[in-house]
Amino acid sequence: MALTDIGTKFLRKLPPEAAHTATIRALKAGIGLPSVSPLQWNTPIKLPNAGLSLFNPVGLAAGFDKNAEVFEQMLRFGFGFVECGTVTPRPQEGNPKPRLFRLEEDDAVINRMGFNNDGLRAFTARFRKAGNRLAPIGANVGANKDSEDRIADYEVGIDAVYPYAHYITINISSPNTPGLRGLQDKGALEDLLERCGEARTKAQTAYGEELKADGLFEQLDDWKPVFLKVAPDLDATAIGDIIEAVRGPGHWLSGLIISNTTLERPETLKSEYKGETGGLSGAPLLERSTRVLREFASEIIGEFDLIGAGGISSGADAYAKIRAGAHAVQLYSALVYHGPGLVAEINRDLAMRLAADGFTAIEQAVGADFR
Repeated sequence: MALTDIGTKFLRKLPPEAAHTATIRALKAGIGLPSVSPLQWNTPIKLPNAGLSLFNPVGLAAGFDKNAEVFEQMLRFGFGFVECGTVTPRPQEGNPKPRLFRLEEDDAVINRMGFNNDGLRAFTARFRKAGNRLAPIGANVGANKDSEDRIADYEVGIDAVYPYAHYITINISSPNTPGLRGLQDKGALEDLLERCGEARTKAQTAYGEELKADGLFEQLDDWKPVFLKVAPDLDATAIGDIIEAVRGPGHWLSGLIISNTTLERPETLKSEYKGETGGLSGAPLLERSTRVLREFASEIIGEFDLIGAGGISSGADAYAKIRAGAHAVQLYSALVYHGPGLVAEINRDLAMRLAADGFTAIEQAVGADFR
């Protein structure tokens, strides 16, 4: 049994948030770190609009490394890219504990963390090393719960992480900050995109020449790509409104991450914690998040890069997202139950599935369900 598998079994005996804290500490101490080559499965892919080149399409979702403490360590498990955050301008404690629950019978998690993090100053102090990594490291930015102008928080976040991030994610889809998902409404989203686009332009003007001199734009086509992370709890009208907004003036977003956690509770849930307030992630989210991904992709595939998240715990799940229109995928909750060795397992299985269907590159499988 691998050391990481033993560690996973031990950590599951701890309360969920204590287990996460212990995991971060162990990673910082270098305990049990492998050195898995992300190139070995021969599944590289380039996100065409973002200009990001990935060694493989399996990424770590935001939420695990909130404070940019262990992104270097997580790359050693074979991830093709890692996303840090969500980070807010000012530190905040998040919601009262307990706020994280394992639904073990369902391979799921419910969280109502509430963007607990150390704030931008501490985040960027650690995140300065991100630009020197060969695999892309992203920064997921959010808004403080008590902010009077939440869009201003995103502007501040973009400016702060711009010099260091390979890409930036605007997270307006967490269900655990009251009112935040309202920024997905058409009018509010148009305002957010206009102001965040201006913030990106200002950051490029301020930092662009310096970054070019440092050689950090080699894979980025001169602009840091920005993604919008949306919720899975969207009907056809809401999806249409978001598409119209992101296609709006300037059309500057690189892509969408689909999706965040859900407020829905499938009737199939068995765990005693199924009624807890918060966002549900893990296996029960797979079908819903993939359906929403497919609905977005059917309209905008080719115009925007899509990253599929939600419920991935196998190569089959990752492949389903790719065939539904995703260039890359992200996971987090499945690590709770399967450990970090899952990254290699998914990549191996994904490579076999591509070969079995006659694809010689991931790009050929992207959106295959539509062809």
